[in-house]
Amino acid sequence: MSTISTTETRIEGKNIKLTNLNKLMWPEGLTKAHLVKYYTDVAPYLLPYIKERPLVMKRYPDGIEGGFFYQKECPNYAPEWIKTESIRHSDKTVNYIICEDAATLVWLANQGCIEIHAWLCKQSHIEYPDIAIIDLDPGEEAKFRDVLEVALVIKNALDHLKLVGYPKTSGATGIHIFIPLRPVYTFQQVTKAMGLIAQTVADAFSEKATIERSLAKRDKRKIYVDYLQNTRGKSMAWTYSLRPIAGAPISTPVMWEEIEKLHLKPSEFNIYTMGNRLKFFGDLHQDLLRKHQDIGHILRLIS
Repeated sequence: MSTISTTETRIEGKNIKLTNLNKLMWPEGLTKAHLVKYYTDVAPYLLPYIKERPLVMKRYPDGIEGGFFYQKECPNYAPEWIKTESIRHSDKTVNYIICEDAATLVWLANQGCIEIHAWLCKQSHIEYPDIAIIDLDPGEEAKFRDVLEVALVIKNALDHLKLVGYPKTSGATGIHIFIPLRPVYTFQQVTKAMGLIAQTVADAFSEKATIERSLAKRDKRKIYVDYLQNTRGKSMAWTYSLRPIAGAPISTPVMWEEIEKLHLKPSEFNIYTMGNRLKFFGDLHQDLLRKHQDIGHILRLIS
């Protein structure tokens, strides 16, 4: 990487000042320049997924060994070409950034935004998510193989319900399963539907899966099947997002066939390996953007 600390670049006709490029972001020597380059390179794959989605920045101004903060409001110093969407919450209105081009993505990286968090809905239907998620979060004493086994039980449940799920590593220790939807159901309805799936899986695989919310009560050997991420206003590290963990892992789409082998290691998908994986497999989740599934039959089971 270049040793230049500050420079100005032009992307898609927009001028961006890149600052402190030599700043260490990961302890093994990865700098802000590496962060910016990664998001520049992955932009063609990442942008289709976050287009029109409100974003939340998770910023690490001093690298992953320093402090971090979540920033929802677009800062007043942002360039005028940064797009935003005003969303009303119970106590205030927030102007969220909408990232639809590489220039905005690079600008976010320059803010020390390591993780790209996005909503499950688009600005055209803020109250109706077009993606549901089941988040598999392992307890301290669980192994990643346990996560994979629970993921396969969820796949069986989805198959039974005639739904297609798209798995990705969380980039940390878990698995996220995206379920694309027709954007006609409220967040509350989607949460109820995913809750029924989570409860079914926890009942069928009680030795390894749980929906117990309380950390104090939750068995540390089990996998928490979290369906509450479908609540309005929730966001999470999105597909192809870097994570603030040593080795710079990435939340990466994976095939069910890879999960079935039970040999996946989240650390294998990182800033060093992602380029070759994309060249070899392409975008494994590209069908997700074209699939619009119905959950009315699940909701009828609840009522």
